[in-house]
Amino acid sequence: MNIHEGAITFSPQNSFFHIQCARFKMKKYLTEFIGTFFLVLTAVLVNQQPGIIPMAPWAIAGVYMGMVLAGGGLSGAHYNPVLTLVGLMNRKLSRTDTLYYLVAQLIAATMAASIGVFLHECGGGTSIITRIQEQSLCVVMAEFFGTFALTYTLMHVAFVPSAEGSLQHGITAAFLLVALSYTFGRLSGGFFNPALAFGASVAGMIAWEDLWGYVLGPGLGAAAGATVYQLINTPDDGY
Repeated sequence: MNIHEGAITFSPQNSFFHIQCARFKMKKYLTEFIGTFFLVLTAVLVNQQPGIIPMAPWAIAGVYMGMVLAGGGLSGAHYNPVLTLVGLMNRKLSRTDTLYYLVAQLIAATMAASIGVFLHECGGGTSIITRIQEQSLCVVMAEFFGTFALTYTLMHVAFVPSAEGSLQHGITAAFLLVALSYTFGRLSGGFFNPALAFGASVAGMIAWEDLWGYVLGPGLGAAAGATVYQLINTPDDGY
């Protein structure tokens, strides 16, 4: 739309540009929804099958790698609210995109958890196993250190425009997630992702009163990891 000599006229070029921008933004939000959905769905289903629980980190990491390769070039493949907030902190995302990323991730987590429980019951599964947390400090610390490592590492990979959605990005994310899950899984379950933890609470895998630890730990861990990344990668003046 242009204003010329008091008259308002519409420019087809500008309208087309805005439509294209809106379509691209919707693609990013849909990508975040799809990636988070399948990440949570996989976590809910594999962790309710006793025979394959020891291999659950590999199943989740495999889906994560696939979704990173599929969506990294569009949205950056966050699938994790704390990584999205780190993107905002580092000016990789606008506030509007950040809000819609978070909404897409939480809606996806809720839907995936609900469908996961339904499919679990359809397959003749027993009642959902709820993780009992006796040491909240252990949960917060495990989630803190796991998310710190995840954030610090992925910022070196995923925040490089040429590497978003690359094989390097996908493999790094997947193998790191497996290693961290086996390292901290006994202590907290190895979520490192508030959306994943929220979905687990919807599914009944985590008690709602314990959810705060899965938000606080990753939140602090991501902030610390991003801060250290900035310190290490800020050029030193005069050298």
